[in-house]
Amino acid sequence: MTPAKRLFDLAAAGTGLLVLAPLLAAIGLLILVEDGRPVFFRQERVGRDGRPFRIWKFRTMVRDAERRGTAITVGRDPRITRIGHWLRRFKLDELPQLWNVVRGEMSLVGPRPEVPRYVSLYTPEQRRVLALVPGITDPASIAYRDEAALLAESDDPERLYVERIMPDKIRINLDYAARRSLWSDLRVILETLVKIGG
Repeated sequence: MTPAKRLFDLAAAGTGLLVLAPLLAAIGLLILVEDGRPVFFRQERVGRDGRPFRIWKFRTMVRDAERRGTAITVGRDPRITRIGHWLRRFKLDELPQLWNVVRGEMSLVGPRPEVPRYVSLYTPEQRRVLALVPGITDPASIAYRDEAALLAESDDPERLYVERIMPDKIRINLDYAARRSLWSDLRVILETLVKIGG
């Protein structure tokens, strides 16, 4: 990560946490009232150079969701809570990851970090993506913004994800990384906000 990108990430994420503090508190309270503790969901993901870290999200699924199904969510997954559907629709569950950005574990723009189980399936070529700092949003997330609905149409969602979607996401992100700049990152952030609003 270049010093300019790190400075931008730190300034934007820090400002975001301060400005959005009332919204973050309100979301936390809603989760607490509807479904109790914990408010946050922390999960091990694989970061830059294969280093594991804990990603922060607002909890959108039932407390024992990981024992009830796969690491991917499909369509109207019954494990998702009522408020969780709303948070996911507008990507508000991802806002706590601004803290991961402040800590230097993530960037605003970078490949979405995977769980170790899926990273273990990477080919040597695909593992090149681990040289990049993972992010909150990326071009692949925009391209696959309807991923849950796409998976819901498959008879074997996990196989579809592992054999087709995951490799294509990696390809998209490696292509983007080869030509990325601070200005292209700003365009990705803007496009993400437009897609969420739409």
